[in-house]
Amino acid sequence: MKDLASALTTANADVFAKLGLDPKHAEVRRSDRPDLGEFQCNGALAVAKAAGKKPHEVAQAIAAAWSAFDLAPAPTIAGPGFLNFKVTQAALAARAQFVAEDARAGAAAVERKRRVIVDYGGPNVAKGMHVGHLRASIIGESIKRIYRFRGDEVWGDAHFGDWGFQMGLVITALEDELGGFEDKARLEARLKSLTLDQLEAIYPAYAKRVKDGDIDVRDRARRATAALQSGSELHRTIWKAMHDVSMAAQKRDFAALGVDFDLWLGESDADPLIPGMVEDLDAKGLLEEDQGARILRVAGPGETKKKKLEDGTVVEVESPDPLLVVSSEGSAMYGTTDLATILQRVRDQQPDMILYVVDQRQADHFEQVYRAAAKAGYIAREKLEHVGFGTMNGTDGKPFKTRAGGVLKLNDLIGQAEEKARARLKENDIGGDFSEAEFEDVAHKVAIAAIKFADLSNFRGTSYVFDLDRFMSFEGKTGPYLLYQAVRIKSILRKADQLPLPPRGGGAGEGGQAKEGAAALISDSPPPLTPPHKGEGKIVIEHHAERALALALDAFDGALRAAYDKKAPHFLAEHAYSLAQAFSGFYSHCPMLPSEGATRASRLALAAATLKQLTLTLDLLGIEAPERM
Repeated sequence: MKDLASALTTANADVFAKLGLDPKHAEVRRSDRPDLGEFQCNGALAVAKAAGKKPHEVAQAIAAAWSAFDLAPAPTIAGPGFLNFKVTQAALAARAQFVAEDARAGAAAVERKRRVIVDYGGPNVAKGMHVGHLRASIIGESIKRIYRFRGDEVWGDAHFGDWGFQMGLVITALEDELGGFEDKARLEARLKSLTLDQLEAIYPAYAKRVKDGDIDVRDRARRATAALQSGSELHRTIWKAMHDVSMAAQKRDFAALGVDFDLWLGESDADPLIPGMVEDLDAKGLLEEDQGARILRVAGPGETKKKKLEDGTVVEVESPDPLLVVSSEGSAMYGTTDLATILQRVRDQQPDMILYVVDQRQADHFEQVYRAAAKAGYIAREKLEHVGFGTMNGTDGKPFKTRAGGVLKLNDLIGQAEEKARARLKENDIGGDFSEAEFEDVAHKVAIAAIKFADLSNFRGTSYVFDLDRFMSFEGKTGPYLLYQAVRIKSILRKADQLPLPPRGGGAGEGGQAKEGAAALISDSPPPLTPPHKGEGKIVIEHHAERALALALDAFDGALRAAYDKKAPHFLAEHAYSLAQAFSGFYSHCPMLPSEGATRASRLALAAATLKQLTLTLDLLGIEAPERM
């Protein structure tokens, strides 16, 4: 069953065609002026000139020719020719019933399934995960889930940064620490004792030395990198120890964040393809010598940009810059590995699309790689897309840091959120009767909901301010608020399945709901007039709050399609909040447990449909609701 906007569009397109108007302008969408109508169409303005009439005259003709009265009365007209629709109660009830009974909660699957790889996460070996990995992990996980739910065959790939110069740098540092690698027993013992904390201390220290101009360290690290990539058994042994220690810690952090991958591959997995790929590029005449290095030009004819030289002279240079494939030391570069990874994915998954969920500041790099892949004939350019995102900033408006000015570890951020969640739960008198394990589980879910919803409620392309105090509130547009609404519905439905009806006119608490706790359980009321609720009631729309909730349920399909098409989970985050708000209004105005007969069954069915859709929406955002709070 189509969502209401699509059904109205189909009916409106028939009217346009009947009147000789271009049906492509008949689209009906949700109204941005709900005081005028629930849905609107601006097509009369678009076709008026071609029709040789004023927009208002065209709108009048459309309204006069309207015939889908089972769906909506003839549209009203506002302004110069805006068409406004209000669907019938019967159509709205039928749509709500469909959502209640549909396993997909009213969302349609894609017509043509695609094979999609989502590249996200991107942690590095020898470095712990920090807040800089948060957005890629959260956004990528949600996009993966959205695409999979829509029906595509999807692989999520962590794509570890486990190759390249940074590996050579850490190997060089270990060589200095041990005074060389001649003592094999000492090396083996050191590798067994290696920890991620040690690696995190080693790497920045040696990276700083190179940055400060230590040519000896730089050159030795380059040679170590080349030896690693050429297959040196010694260097591969050291690398594997670093890799295993890092991956174990990163898998733990990903699990705490509720992020998982189908492919736990890294740059090293594409390395075996590089020699053959370089030969292929060379055979195709795509490589050029440049100061001892080998480059691949990706700019088209006449594509240039202005570049300012050190002496202040401004010159025109090709743009995008050439892709550096092989360094002057003979090692593969960052872009080379990315190019080989594309080749690997084409071979193994044969994707219709590869999405790279990476900081938008990497846009130029990916454009180089994508063009190189297309130029080499490995994959069509339109199958590669960089899904960029902005930065997560502190309350000072700058990229999020610790109070000491350092980069905050992801594990520490989650710990801070859990601590704040525990405090919030206690402030709201939640969890006093929970076991310690249940309380900690709920606190963790509240913490993750706060972190994820704060991020995903913003369009991914924008930066946002991370304010944990605000995000942890149980009121307003926050993750904890959404969890509270989901848990509230679960509680209502549990009571509906086990409680008899209360005496008429009594036993109602907030919003006319039944009393909570033991008093409700020992009620001596007569048996219920309807069977225990399992979500099977026939939905009838009578009250304005029921109407608002049914319209919110109908909006899920449109929000999901927008999130899918634009790779933007914020559409679903917005829907989850709107749905929760609509239920809150429904809860306040439409008593469920104290109601009787068909009204009770209808309202409980609406509540069950809301829970199903809200839980599903949260899951697509990577958020899990607890059973109680």
